[in-house]
Amino acid sequence: MVEAPVALCGSCGGQLQPIALVCPSCHALVHKDELQRLANEAEEHTRKGYRSGALVAWRRTLELLPPESRQHQIIAGRVQTLSREIDEKGSGNSSESKWTLTGIVLFIFAQGKFLVGGLTKASTFLSMLVSLGVYWATFGYKFAIGLLLSMYVHEMGHVAALRRYGIAMDAPMFVPGLGAFVRLKQYPVDAREDARVGLAGPLWGLGAALFVYGLAHLTHYSVLFAIARAGAWMNLFNLIPLGPLDGGRGFRALSRPQRLLAMGAIAIAWLFSSDGMLLVLLMAALFRVTQADAPKQADRTALVQYVVLIVALTWLSTIRVPGI
Repeated sequence: MVEAPVALCGSCGGQLQPIALVCPSCHALVHKDELQRLANEAEEHTRKGYRSGALVAWRRTLELLPPESRQHQIIAGRVQTLSREIDEKGSGNSSESKWTLTGIVLFIFAQGKFLVGGLTKASTFLSMLVSLGVYWATFGYKFAIGLLLSMYVHEMGHVAALRRYGIAMDAPMFVPGLGAFVRLKQYPVDAREDARVGLAGPLWGLGAALFVYGLAHLTHYSVLFAIARAGAWMNLFNLIPLGPLDGGRGFRALSRPQRLLAMGAIAIAWLFSSDGMLLVLLMAALFRVTQADAPKQADRTALVQYVVLIVALTWLSTIRVPGI
């Protein structure tokens, strides 16, 4: 049996535990060289205006600093500031373009390339194949493929938002019969960032459902109507404002008056659609309104995104499927 080499402090030569961040003898930072490299990398990205790249480096820096240290608090403040700047000014990624015709074409091409690239991850592709077998046996291959692709686009929405904010994650994984998920290696810095990441999944899912609905109208292919409706319902389910669901993460950023407004939007959508799923959302929203965890500062973006999703997904989830 070969023993692992003993880690020694670069400053005093003292022995270190494998997970130590500070030398117990001289109190020097164990990863000071790596910390300096990451700081230089973050500053270089900041100088070039690439905020997402800077956030990647600063978040990695936080993992190498003791949580109670002054340095950790300073870097955490920088992470929060950069994250808010991304909301206001963009990530600085070269794929972001102005809303001209050329910019829109380049944006669509970049997102298509991003979606195709996600399928090159072995864990994503293989787990997707396993799920395909389960759904194929239940619904037939056409609907199964469409449903899986709807789930995939939803999860890649989360991935896109996580990359935007420089948050490390694993590739999406599919669980037969239960859906899919993305496991985070790092976590959002505040409720606002968590809401952006959480609601990004349903927003991309809405885009996928609208795209399929458009194809259905062009081709008059009934299975496409069914896929669009199922995809919308699936994303609507994820808006239940509880726990780790996307709606729960979105509600975390809403003040109490905003939660009442969101609950009102759900109630109106239910009155027009009579969809039982919306009653579940309504009861969950009522519960969240009574909780004391609502922030005092309002998050207008999260509220607008949530209400738009409720309205659009409710409409799509009630479309008529020809032949059914």
